[in-house]
Amino acid sequence: MGAEGESMLQLAAEAFQSRNFDLAADIYECQLAGARDPGSRQELMVKRADALTFGGKLPEALDVYRQASEIERLKPVHLASLVEHLSASIRRQDAGCGQGRGEEAGAAAAAAFPGAGAGATGCAHADFHCRMCLSFLFEPVTLPCGHSFCKRCLEREGGERERERPVVCRQCRDSSRVADVQSYRVNVVLSGLLAKRFPALHQAGRLRREGNGLYAERKVEAALEKYNQAILMAPMDHILFSNRSQIHSSLKHYKKALRDAEVTCRLKPRWSKGHIRKAQALVSLGRTEEALREYLVCLSIEPDCRLAKTEAHKLLSHLLAPVTDHGPEHISDYSSILSSRAHVKNAIRVPFQTLSPSMLSSESRLPSTPPAQRDTSESGEGKGQGKAEVWRPVLCFPLKRKRRSSEEEEAEERRQERTDENKRSRSEPTAATDSSNCDGGDVLEAADLECSLCMRLFYEPVTTPCGHTFCLQCLERCLDHNPKCPLCKEELSEYLVQRQFCKTVLMEKLISKYLPTDLVERQKIQREEMAELSNLNKNVPIFVCTMAFPTVPCPLHIFEPCYRLMIRRCIETGTNCFGMCLADNVKGFADYGCLLEIRDVKFFSDGRSVVNTIGRRRFKVVQHSERDGYNTADIEYLEDVKVEGVAERELESLHDAVYDQALVWVNSLKTEQKERIEGHFGPMPEKDSELQACPNGPSWCWWLLAVLPLEGRAQLPFLAITSLKNRLSGIRKVLLFMAQCRHR
Repeated sequence: MGAEGESMLQLAAEAFQSRNFDLAADIYECQLAGARDPGSRQELMVKRADALTFGGKLPEALDVYRQASEIERLKPVHLASLVEHLSASIRRQDAGCGQGRGEEAGAAAAAAFPGAGAGATGCAHADFHCRMCLSFLFEPVTLPCGHSFCKRCLEREGGERERERPVVCRQCRDSSRVADVQSYRVNVVLSGLLAKRFPALHQAGRLRREGNGLYAERKVEAALEKYNQAILMAPMDHILFSNRSQIHSSLKHYKKALRDAEVTCRLKPRWSKGHIRKAQALVSLGRTEEALREYLVCLSIEPDCRLAKTEAHKLLSHLLAPVTDHGPEHISDYSSILSSRAHVKNAIRVPFQTLSPSMLSSESRLPSTPPAQRDTSESGEGKGQGKAEVWRPVLCFPLKRKRRSSEEEEAEERRQERTDENKRSRSEPTAATDSSNCDGGDVLEAADLECSLCMRLFYEPVTTPCGHTFCLQCLERCLDHNPKCPLCKEELSEYLVQRQFCKTVLMEKLISKYLPTDLVERQKIQREEMAELSNLNKNVPIFVCTMAFPTVPCPLHIFEPCYRLMIRRCIETGTNCFGMCLADNVKGFADYGCLLEIRDVKFFSDGRSVVNTIGRRRFKVVQHSERDGYNTADIEYLEDVKVEGVAERELESLHDAVYDQALVWVNSLKTEQKERIEGHFGPMPEKDSELQACPNGPSWCWWLLAVLPLEGRAQLPFLAITSLKNRLSGIRKVLLFMAQCRHR
């Protein structure tokens, strides 16, 4: 191909990218005229067919795809655009006119099985469903982000993604803290609540797990029996029908497999796996065109589904492959596929009906008639029910398929299916009614959601990796003393160092929905406790340690459990403040101190923390007290008394003299000493423009008191002084004493 041809192909590619599909198709058609190499011709045909497909000319595109397949059988890469367009057409159709089909499905199913809605698909079940399988939670596991899923769903998700990308939460899409999903334990409280309040659904989940175990051991008949029992207990669980469909396929009961897959799709129309099950059963029955459409429906729901893509490519390749017009039909399973391809070929040559998105997506729409009434409506016995056409699959390609069996055989099949459906319709409503009795959502008791530490209703419930749930504050207080689970004693050091305790979402939702009165009372108690803790005049927490001064940084190393609790409460209340006082042998702590404000906290895996604080206000202790192991006090704040006139001028003169004297002492320090001081406390502050603007006086005074080599007992009186003149006079005396000592 010459330079001109390459230029035209580049132009066609640009036209396709800019969505000018007609121009792209015309250019590829012109290039075909000069192409002689079979490989090049097939490539150009596929590109032209792709352009026609996206240009809305599907019948013409199918004709070109067929011509390309006559050169060599099309590969998946050749059909990727066609599959993408068809699945996207279904998705757009559903978005345009299929809103709420899942809800309609639930309503129709509930109408078919009176009483089943509350126990399976109604409000109570919706509260306990897994966002991965969309079914009733069985063996729920809570991730660090606070969302809960079935244990088996998480294990399967982890296994599928282990070599590709990390597991992400299906609700919040967080993957940063989801480590090894195999290590997470079942949520004890939630699992017990489900087993107690929904025994039938819980038992159905247990039967499902036993059935899966038997199926893995290749005891297929025994697994089928387990699933039959489970479906009687939970007739609205789509997972059960989906898995039983697979079991039937293993036993080569393809019609029963298809029937269960159809029930699955009607219970959960937007669940991709149900459409895969249905497509697999249809393939086994030789209904290739219908299977292709189900795979396309699956891709419209889950575009990244590899299995659906692979199988859709395979079926399209079969359907578009060239066929002979000779040879007997019905001689083998392959003949039905061959017949389908012949119909496609004829339909493309003489198209009288256009393939449309509505034809492709019609099967995904849920009819109003439930599964148990299907045969009645088809046979005409139930007047006023849905018509039989609603239930018959619409072909993905024009023209009807040829019959695969005689009319007598089809009638016999219908009679057999009707008998089976009648048996199920007699048993399932009864089972559904029984399952409704297990709905315990409306009779949820506060004792079911009670913290084992404080013996009160959960407040901000948090679930540990070992599966135990506690109030957030209760758990943190326990971890202050020992970094292990309070119940099972499992090590929680890594969990502790993260300090990102996310509340268990489902627990909070259940409490707010079913126990609103108890929750209001619990919240009232919590607000009262927080209001008491946030009062910075009464019962103010006191850290008994060292001297602290206003405006001066004061880093602290926290390791005692009582002070861990104190610091956390200061943060939770939002005050971020506590008092600092010197120890006193008689009273416990001194009568004067400084209020510190928390700037930031760094936590360590063993529970220790480094807290950066800065001094704010001076206070006098009015009453000493204690709370939960740490000291508290009623306090009153101190401020400097302001002066005016001659006293103010004298104060300014004294201030300037003492400041200059302080600079001399600081500059006389050795370089290493000065660097160490400035690294800890910062440089010496400048003089304030307004001498009496701050109620604590100039900040440089407090900085100097902090760095002077004085004992705490000598520094303490300066906090109590409310006269700036007296404080400056005291500092001058100390500086004179320091100067005299240096000269000696």
